[in-house]
Amino acid sequence: MPPLDALIAELSEFIAIPSVSADPAHQGDVAAAAEWVAERVRRAGGAADVIPWGKRPLVIGEVRASHNADSAPTILCYGHFDVQPPDPLDLWSSPPFDLVDRDGWLYARGIADDKGQLYMLLKAAGLLAAAGELPVNLRIACDGEEEIGGHSIVDWVAADERGADAAIVFDSGMIERGVPAFNVAVRGLCYFHVTVRTGTRDLHSGMYGGASLNAMHALMQTLSAVLPRDGRVPEELRVGVVPPSDAEVAGWAALPAGRAEIAAAGSVPADPGAADEFYLRTWGEPSVDVHGVQGGSPVLQKTVIAVSAEANVSIRLVGDQDPAVITDAFETLLREAAPAGSELEITRLSAAPPGLIPSDARAIVLGLDAFEEVLGVRPLLIRSGGAIPLVSALASRGVATVLTGFSLNESNVHSPNERIPTSYLPLGIEAAAALYRHLADLG
Repeated sequence: MPPLDALIAELSEFIAIPSVSADPAHQGDVAAAAEWVAERVRRAGGAADVIPWGKRPLVIGEVRASHNADSAPTILCYGHFDVQPPDPLDLWSSPPFDLVDRDGWLYARGIADDKGQLYMLLKAAGLLAAAGELPVNLRIACDGEEEIGGHSIVDWVAADERGADAAIVFDSGMIERGVPAFNVAVRGLCYFHVTVRTGTRDLHSGMYGGASLNAMHALMQTLSAVLPRDGRVPEELRVGVVPPSDAEVAGWAALPAGRAEIAAAGSVPADPGAADEFYLRTWGEPSVDVHGVQGGSPVLQKTVIAVSAEANVSIRLVGDQDPAVITDAFETLLREAAPAGSELEITRLSAAPPGLIPSDARAIVLGLDAFEEVLGVRPLLIRSGGAIPLVSALASRGVATVLTGFSLNESNVHSPNERIPTSYLPLGIEAAAALYRHLADLG
């Protein structure tokens, strides 16, 4: 293993590229990050291409096994090289695209999600290949639009005829420090933009208040139709929910208390039953959230009746829920709730199905052995509340995926001061190398 300073210096190059996929101004940076990834595959002795695919590139590459490549198993490695926007910048303790080692933590946008973790997979491959000890064929497939729900990687999987014997994704985290976890299910996602219009121009609230339809009121009334009550979304949005088994629920009871998890995130329970049902609600239940609302004058004192209001809102999917079915139900609920006279426009911005990985799959068992060898503890089998379209696509093709990672609840993922423990950088590289060695037994 190279010295820690050398690892940090190399990773700093990757982190410094502000590959914010949500901002069109950073489209060139997303392309630069793709080239950085491709170059690391080439330096490992492999081949890689940056492939234009829609609006953002894919990196597709391969590093062949050091020996007996024709008979060695093939493992697909995925990570994304785009990152969340860094704002609000004034809440960062150091510049978001400078990798800073401070008080036992590595700070930077993307260090946990997902550049730092993708780097672990790439570096482990490079080290094993350089030593002539890479025991599997690695296929590298990375995208630059995961943070905006892009489908290019899913489309690539659908078109790919080669497949793989298993897959590895480092884009998750531990239950708590020293307690690793493998995610055997991911939630899906449908993301919508909703716009309500109620007239041709803003009006004086003294002259028309109480008589003219207010777009902000209309939007709130419309959205109320899909919001959860006591932790459950409307029945129309529950089609396809598969309850977790009793064994799963019993295992979740051994995890840190939900109330403590919510408090550690600096939040409060959504309702009196939320803390006790924390894992069920975040892993086994669909959830609806409003992510942003705009309209009228939320800052300046301005007495107007707004003519237009808009919001971003999404629903997380579980079990066997079909994004198309849920989209239809979602839109129907909104249209039925919109007040008479309002004009409602609904645009689905992205969608991804949920995915389930058999917990007894050979690749999962071998992966558990590998992590136990390096970390000294066997990972817990849990579910993920997030949506990773590639995992769902691979699950539908029967490719067992080791979905794990080295972030923590306090890693501030998607928030200012994103971080991982400094010691987890070399630890993650060691764990990735052990995964490659153990998965060779699939052959």
